[in-house]
Amino acid sequence: MVGAAASECGRSKGGRGPYTARARTDGRDDVRLLVVEDNRELAANLFAYLEARGHVLDAAPDGVTGLHLATTHRYDAIVLDWMLPRMDGLELLRRLRGEHGMDVPVIMLTARGEVPDTVRGLRAGADDYLAKPFALVELEARLDALVARSTARARRRVLQVHDLRYDLDTREVRRGDALLHLYPACRKLLETLMRASPAAVSREQLEHALWGDDGPDRDMLRSHVYDLRRAIDGPFEPKLLQTLPRVGYRIAVPEQADGAQ
Repeated sequence: MVGAAASECGRSKGGRGPYTARARTDGRDDVRLLVVEDNRELAANLFAYLEARGHVLDAAPDGVTGLHLATTHRYDAIVLDWMLPRMDGLELLRRLRGEHGMDVPVIMLTARGEVPDTVRGLRAGADDYLAKPFALVELEARLDALVARSTARARRRVLQVHDLRYDLDTREVRRGDALLHLYPACRKLLETLMRASPAAVSREQLEHALWGDDGPDRDMLRSHVYDLRRAIDGPFEPKLLQTLPRVGYRIAVPEQADGAQ
C-alpha cells in the first residue's frame, strides 16, 4: 500500500525521476503520464513502479508547475494530488477543463475519502478518484482503463474510408491531400454514411439524420447526395459513394461494397 506520506455541397480545394519534465522525441507510442504530487517519497514510489511497468513519466511538485506541464505537453493521463502548494489540485483541474478545454483523463489522489469530497472532485472534472492509502497495482489498473477509453474515443473522432477522412473535431474533410469544403447538411450526410460504412443507410435514415421527423421531399435528399458525390468522388478514384436501388446509399471502396451485398 502507498500512503499519504509515501445546396452545393462543396468542392475540393518523460523523465527519469521525480520533478523532471521532458518531451518525447523518438516517436514511440508509450503511455505518457504526468504525476502532480508534492510528496517526494510518494512521487518516487510512483515513478519506480510505473516506469518499471513501461510507462513514461514526468512530474511536478506543485499545482502551478503541473498546470504548465499539462498545457504544454501531451499526456495520456494525469495523476493529480488534491492538496498541493501554490495551486491545489481542484483548482488545477477546473482550469484545465474550463480555461484550456483539455479532456486528458485525470485520476485524483487524496486523503479526502468522504463522499462529498469525491463528488467535488468528480464535478470539477476528474475521471476517477483514489483515496490514500492505495495499492499501486490498483492505480495502474485504473490508469490503463482511463487511457483505453480515451484512446477509443479519440479514434472515433476521425472517420476514414480508404483515403477519405473526416475529422469530427476540426470538421475538416480530406480526400487524399485535397481539402474538401462541404456545407453543414452535406457534412452531416457524410458523417452518417461514414459511421455506417461499409453498410448501407436507407433513404429514410438519411432523411431523419438531416431533418428529423419533418423532412422535405426526396428530391432534396437526392440533391444533397448528388452534391456530396461531386465533392468527394468527382476527380478521385475509386468512387466511394454508391447508390443502391430501392435500398439507399453507402460509402465504401468497391471491394467492401461487393462484400457487403
